[in-house]
Amino acid sequence: MRIAIYSRGLDADHQNGIKLLLSELTAYKIEPVIFQDFFNQFYSTINFGDKYSTFNCSEDLIDDIDCIISLGGDGTLLDTVTFVRDTGIPVLGINYGRLGFLASIGKDELHTAVEALVKRTYMLDKRTLLHLDANMPLFDKVPYALNEITIHKKDTSPMIKIHTYLNGEFLNTYWADGLIVATPTGSTGYSLSCNGPVIFPESASFVITPISPHNLNIRPIIVPDNNIISFEIEGRTDGFLCTLDSRREIVDKDVQLAVKKESFGINLIRLNENNFLQTLRNKLSWGLDKRN
Repeated sequence: MRIAIYSRGLDADHQNGIKLLLSELTAYKIEPVIFQDFFNQFYSTINFGDKYSTFNCSEDLIDDIDCIISLGGDGTLLDTVTFVRDTGIPVLGINYGRLGFLASIGKDELHTAVEALVKRTYMLDKRTLLHLDANMPLFDKVPYALNEITIHKKDTSPMIKIHTYLNGEFLNTYWADGLIVATPTGSTGYSLSCNGPVIFPESASFVITPISPHNLNIRPIIVPDNNIISFEIEGRTDGFLCTLDSRREIVDKDVQLAVKKESFGINLIRLNENNFLQTLRNKLSWGLDKRN
């Protein structure tokens, strides 16, 4: 069994957690495949054992990888998704960050998580991805997002006009700082902070949420995920920001953009006792009332 490990990097006081993870993998005779930059951070202070390998890109993960473990917060897990691509490798998020909504397994659950991987007593949550098409090269070979795609004005520039269409039919013109198209997974992220609704992961829909709209009658709208959502942008500046999760590019305002459901999805591993409602209650205090 081979399990890949990805992290942006952890503080030195998390070394014991890394050692514990490696010892758990060794106990089950699992070969770790470690992200090279992360390996370089700790190779002089941690004994990685005799049998390990490293990876630098998604092409290095095509040979018999059973799972990829993300060590960090939700941002780290979003990075991990860019390595997985369409391989179908499931992702297990161990939370070393703050909220840990996607990376929902606590670092104190390492033994339980590794045991579940070995015995395959976990659940797979298949999550929808968003795909971005454009008439110019954007985001290299990873034009997809797990959480959301956003169109946003640059810095302190004036608001922009975003003409939005569903399957070629006019939907609305948003006078706003920007616009979010979020998956059900992303509905609990940036979209939620802009007053978007929470959507269950299996809902087969997207939510379009304006960012600081200059209209009192504009609200988020949920659309089926078999729609193609396209945009035309107007503004007083030459360009705007386009983001896929935590990645961003500055784009000319004359670019043509369209968003649709990606042809493949991502499998997130969760332990049997965890589910979406429990995560809502534990992480976002859903339904919390001092009277109860």
